[in-house]
Amino acid sequence: MENAVPAQAGRLVVSTATPDDWRLVTDWAAQEGWNPGYGDAAAFFAQDPAGFFVGRVDGEPVSAISVVTYDAAYAFLGFYLVKTDVRGHGHGIATWRAALAHAGDRVVGLDGVPAQQDNYRRSGFERAHGNVRYVGPAGQQGAASGHSGHIRPVAEVDPAAVAAYDSSCCPADRPRFLDAWLKAPGHRALASVTDGRVTGYGVLRPALDGPRVGPLFADTRADAEALLDALAAGTGGTPVAMDVPETNARAVALAEARGMKPTFATARMYTGPVREFAQDKVFGVTTLELG
Repeated sequence: MENAVPAQAGRLVVSTATPDDWRLVTDWAAQEGWNPGYGDAAAFFAQDPAGFFVGRVDGEPVSAISVVTYDAAYAFLGFYLVKTDVRGHGHGIATWRAALAHAGDRVVGLDGVPAQQDNYRRSGFERAHGNVRYVGPAGQQGAASGHSGHIRPVAEVDPAAVAAYDSSCCPADRPRFLDAWLKAPGHRALASVTDGRVTGYGVLRPALDGPRVGPLFADTRADAEALLDALAAGTGGTPVAMDVPETNARAVALAEARGMKPTFATARMYTGPVREFAQDKVFGVTTLELG
């Protein structure tokens, strides 16, 4: 979809968004309590700069959505937002329809809040599993130093090995996003390496309402624990947030063992089948906006 004027509904005009537009959309997301990361937008745009859309009425932004493509088979929908004072006028669904064309015939995923899941089903999305956001002081006092032998900065690990591990835990390869995500200012990215093999990695990033962990991918709960302890070691006990797939019992048990508390839920939904990936290694979802 080009920057022209791809869709109209009444006085609404939907067009491709710029990074400057997205600063406003990020503010809307913050008002919804989504706790956006400070460096999220740059990494998101690195994956698909044409996948972000804003609806305007008389030139004023009123709605937004992202439909980010990963490959020829998969895209992810997020940031479905309408300003509170103009809801109920059809701006949201018009923006949705215009932007969804960007996905073409790809399978589309999203993480939907409970209030919208029936609407998503009517648009062809089916629930795959639930996610629960856990918040709390995630680290175990003094634990990180005990894992120093196999936890190391991602920058010291073969990038191809980290990318291959990430791909095994996702419905699509995402090298452009991953490169930006791992190198973003303020992001702390660590890998677990055992006998020369990557057995997990995780990222902690600064965000508006406190740091967030995502992703947290690991072969075993022990690997995930070591990564989480090391990631949280520099937070000084500040509560961190992590979105945990409820179908991964090991992940739920880890969050609860750290004293983290559930705060809200979403559901991962798809419009069709996605490629097989190691869901049992997903202890923390990367983001609810890009999957």
